[in-house]
Amino acid sequence: MSSTVDQNERPAPDAVLVDIADYVCNYEITSTEAINTARYCLFDTLGCGLLALQFPACTKLLGPTVPGTVVPKGVRVPGTKHVLDPIKGAWDIGCMIRWLDYNDTWLAAEWGHPSDNLGGILAVADFLSRNKPALEEPLRMRTVLECMVKAHEIQGGLALENSFNRVGLDHVLLVRVASAAVVAALLGASRDQVIDVLSHAFVDGSSLRTYRHAPNTGPRKSWAAGDATSRGVFLAQTVLKGEMGYPSALTAPTWGFYDVNFQGQPFTFQRPFTSYVMENILFKISFPAEFHAQTAVEAAVQLHPKVVDRLHDIERIEICTHESAIRIISKTGPLSNPADRDHCLQYMAAIGLMKGNLVAEDYEDETAQDPQIDRLRNLMQIVEDENYTHDYLDPNKRSIANAVQVFFTDGTSTEKVAVEYPIGHRRRRDEGIPKLIEKFKTNLRTCYAPERVAQLEAVCFDTKTFDELPVASFMDLLSKVP
Repeated sequence: MSSTVDQNERPAPDAVLVDIADYVCNYEITSTEAINTARYCLFDTLGCGLLALQFPACTKLLGPTVPGTVVPKGVRVPGTKHVLDPIKGAWDIGCMIRWLDYNDTWLAAEWGHPSDNLGGILAVADFLSRNKPALEEPLRMRTVLECMVKAHEIQGGLALENSFNRVGLDHVLLVRVASAAVVAALLGASRDQVIDVLSHAFVDGSSLRTYRHAPNTGPRKSWAAGDATSRGVFLAQTVLKGEMGYPSALTAPTWGFYDVNFQGQPFTFQRPFTSYVMENILFKISFPAEFHAQTAVEAAVQLHPKVVDRLHDIERIEICTHESAIRIISKTGPLSNPADRDHCLQYMAAIGLMKGNLVAEDYEDETAQDPQIDRLRNLMQIVEDENYTHDYLDPNKRSIANAVQVFFTDGTSTEKVAVEYPIGHRRRRDEGIPKLIEKFKTNLRTCYAPERVAQLEAVCFDTKTFDELPVASFMDLLSKVP
């Protein structure tokens, strides 16, 4: 007798959900390089958030949803007096650290900023730390670092072979997925509950990338990751209250993520989940610029002394770059706001040539009104170098190369300055980390009095002390709550 399959029978969980849950719940972080890099990543990410507090467009979005709301033993938002619930706390911290486009970057088939997950991780860790029974062992910063390594690995691992931008979806989907998984485990979820949380993260779909591209570029791109990491916290808390999951959220015919959002194609993976992404993460050290342009700005700054007195004699500027940079940040025409300008290759290179530097204030209207900027932009020719494109995707190189050359009306030209690896690349760690530390110290000084800066530096730069520090104690040092 033939048997029939009940079409309503719930399937086994999708393999991708299982693999991520097994990694989150069972994988032990043993890489000293990954933990050390995570520590620097934490400092840098927080510093970027503190610097963003200088910009009212960011700070106006922070604080309780209902003004005056008091959350007992709530989450501290660094550099502020806000004490919030974990979901809004994750939103605020995530918004701060992404606002200036100055925190770490991962470049592959998909792009993104894995330290965006720190919003959810730090908010939940702080809340748990403050609400543990007095006799329990406090949650320590070493746990935060391990969570960061895992969140980086999930987001970056999904990004290696799977291009969400090519189907119009924004990379903050991966922030929600990674935050949901790691935060769920931090909250005590079982493996099966982590699978359920992940299913919800994919059922949510994804934001469209339209707020990152002309003609709609706007500041949502600066808070989208905060929104995503806070959503991950919400989903984790919801499942831990008993909400069921959706095991074939990815693969269900017609209604699953693959068919609805990914043109029917399953995800592919280059490597198992380990600590590869954190070990290879890219830091934005020199410039608050979209990462595909980091080396272009570095090359432009090198050329600044040779062109600054001859700007009116320039005939053309050639920028050789890789395909991803052309697709994402090569822009002509008007740029309407700072969010538009910090994703324009030509604008950033022009500032580098003119000023010999690039800082966050250079994206504001006051600087952008200088007619020289658009004049130089109009002289730029953007050309793909196929070798640059190949090396960008090569897992053994992961370069982000750009080259700049300036040609003058008298027939002379500068040399072609090529920069293959930005200073934040793994291959330039020895050169980059001291500058990363200085960047962090500078950002601390924008927010705290000298005495508090000294306290923070003493704690942060003593590795053993920092790793053993209770999370709530560290967040108290960062907070401006009386």
